[in-house]
Amino acid sequence: MSDRQDVTFTVNGEEHMIRVGCEHGVCGACTVRIDDQPVRSCLMFAVQAEGTRVRTVEGLATGDKLHPLQQAFWDHHGLQCGFCTPGFLMLAVGILERRPDIAEPELREALSSNLCRCTGYQNILKSVLAAAAEMRK
Repeated sequence: MSDRQDVTFTVNGEEHMIRVGCEHGVCGACTVRIDDQPVRSCLMFAVQAEGTRVRTVEGLATGDKLHPLQQAFWDHHGLQCGFCTPGFLMLAVGILERRPDIAEPELREALSSNLCRCTGYQNILKSVLAAAAEMRK
């Protein structure tokens, strides 16, 4: 008898069956959206994703057109090495989809839950604020 469990869930509109594990949840780089909520995927057991809708950074763009947040990270230098970028994008898209008018102090606090070792956070904050302005249009 196997102690592994197959799990089926939908990622970016495509159904997948996998077997996966978890890790520590310290940095936030693995943040995905599960049923429209930001979640650190390394802290979830695969079985918890059963029947959910998972959206990853690859699910933000529409074809070749970047999501406004992705474009803002590009335009305002919100990324350097790229390791933390998917987690910041997925965290920020959740924030902006719920509250595109979020005040800077609240946004700064929300973004502080993810770690970045390259940018010093200023360009990440500037990028998210620019995307918020674009998304309000």
